Amino acid sequence: MGSSSSTSADRRDDTAPKVRCVSTARPFAWLHAGWRDLCANPIASLAYGLLFAIAGDLITIFAWRNGHLFIVATSGFFLIAPLLAGGLYEISRRRESGRSSTFFVSLAGGKRNAGELAKLGLLLAAIGVAWERISTLLFAFLAPDIPPDLLTLLAEIHLSTEHRDLLLIWILIGGTVALIVFAITVISVPLLLDRPTSCATAMLTSLRAVDRNLLVMILWGTIVVVLTALGFLTLFFGLIVLMPLIGHASWHAYRDLVE
Repeated sequence: MGSSSSTSADRRDDTAPKVRCVSTARPFAWLHAGWRDLCANPIASLAYGLLFAIAGDLITIFAWRNGHLFIVATSGFFLIAPLLAGGLYEISRRRESGRSSTFFVSLAGGKRNAGELAKLGLLLAAIGVAWERISTLLFAFLAPDIPPDLLTLLAEIHLSTEHRDLLLIWILIGGTVALIVFAITVISVPLLLDRPTSCATAMLTSLRAVDRNLLVMILWGTIVVVLTALGFLTLFFGLIVLMPLIGHASWHAYRDLVE
């Protein structure tokens, strides 16, 4: 009886949650709510931001002499950032029920649906590897003469009309990959942390939320890109605050969009 009860409790709920339509003003409300979460749990939240900043700095240090590797590693890192922000979602989830969080307590949130989160993580890793291979081939075939040094690479692409095609193709393909990842993860990661649903159901729910709120999600995606770019321009130090803000706000986006 005990085994049967446990199996029933662990069974996935593959019933697709209902998706709401919201106004285009909601992303700013998400940011405001995210800021409140950050201020309520500053140490745990900023610890995640510090990890993001350190990761960015490490990528810069180790890939500085290989400009292509730096660009691919940085873009790949942010492809899996929604999954890495799971602890921030957990902090916001606990705060909704009046509970405070430490950094280590927030890490436990992923245990509730670990198997399905792992599936999503493997998918994102596969997308990241595929993007790295595509990017490498683009550079190898379209611009084999570009020096590997990061600053020289950026200067060559910016100044030489010969390499404008490479830049355009790279942006188009990279942008498409980023849009796909955004669409399947913007709701799925917090949903998997919050409910015992399957990875497939979570991704489909995320796609439906984006489809039903296209203008809202375009605005939200733009806000995320702008805030992340500001973090980059501060040599990643700005990410210490901006990534937790985005993470907490993303939780409120999920709560607003999914019943």
